[in-house]
Amino acid sequence: MTIYLGVDGGGSGTALCLVTAAGEVIAEADAPSCYYLDTSSGEGAELVERVLVEAVAHVCALAGIRPADIAYAFFGLPAYGEVSADVPTLDAAPRSALGHDRYRCDNDMVCGWAGSLALADGINVISGTGSMTYGRRGDTGIRVGGWGELFGDEGSGYWIGIRGLQAFSQMSDGRLPPGPLLDVLREHLDLTSDLDLVDIVLNSWRGSRRAIAALSRPIVHAATLGDPAALRIIDEAATELVRLVETTRARLDFTPTSPVPVSYSGGVLTAPEVLRVFTHKLTARDHPYDLRSPIHTPAIGAAHYAAALSGAI
Repeated sequence: MTIYLGVDGGGSGTALCLVTAAGEVIAEADAPSCYYLDTSSGEGAELVERVLVEAVAHVCALAGIRPADIAYAFFGLPAYGEVSADVPTLDAAPRSALGHDRYRCDNDMVCGWAGSLALADGINVISGTGSMTYGRRGDTGIRVGGWGELFGDEGSGYWIGIRGLQAFSQMSDGRLPPGPLLDVLREHLDLTSDLDLVDIVLNSWRGSRRAIAALSRPIVHAATLGDPAALRIIDEAATELVRLVETTRARLDFTPTSPVPVSYSGGVLTAPEVLRVFTHKLTARDHPYDLRSPIHTPAIGAAHYAAALSGAI
């Protein structure tokens, strides 16, 4: 039986999937994040090898196979290509997990496209801990966004989380009128005093990218309760994600009158409230789009892409 491995690394976790040549999923597993640029981990690029060695062994054990039995693998790694000096280390990391060289690495954005659009031409919007788009037209792939949380990742979970924290602090001290967001975050974070937020974010979380991004969920909930600041944050996030799509379309030179397939991956657009605003803004653009629900998860897409890279499909 020919088996392919797909690995989707992300800011919040790592997902693995084994599929057969017929497309049957025979094992799936989750592992810790291999986002090595998060300084709160205390590790560098070596984190990637450690996570992959344990995760690949685990998913193979679930399927009752050895890593040597994998015909080909694709590893979508967060931050791949963003630090040129680290690329050789990242390219080598899966070798320790597999024991062979039948694999390829790239940025995890490829997994989102491969899964959501099943390897077809179009644009995938990634909005999870970070954000970017990855579009494909023929053999050409284009990335837009994904510049990191300090000066990019517009519309991401982290971006929403930071703006929610800003709104909370301004409501608490009177710079903004109080809204439902105040009580939603007070309850979510179990605050005794509003100023305890500083201790939680800076000391307990140490500014963790993942922890701040996770606040996007309660912020979206506050928007459903009618909080004006939260509603504004969601609207601005959707606007930024549409900008990514429009730029990707232009750079790939899709025909202006032909609908371009668009899909999505990551936790932010799985929230119906965010997806609704994003859909409205996307369909209001001058260029036509064909917004599609994701066909596969990014991990399954990565496994199918591994099969494609091997020449099997």
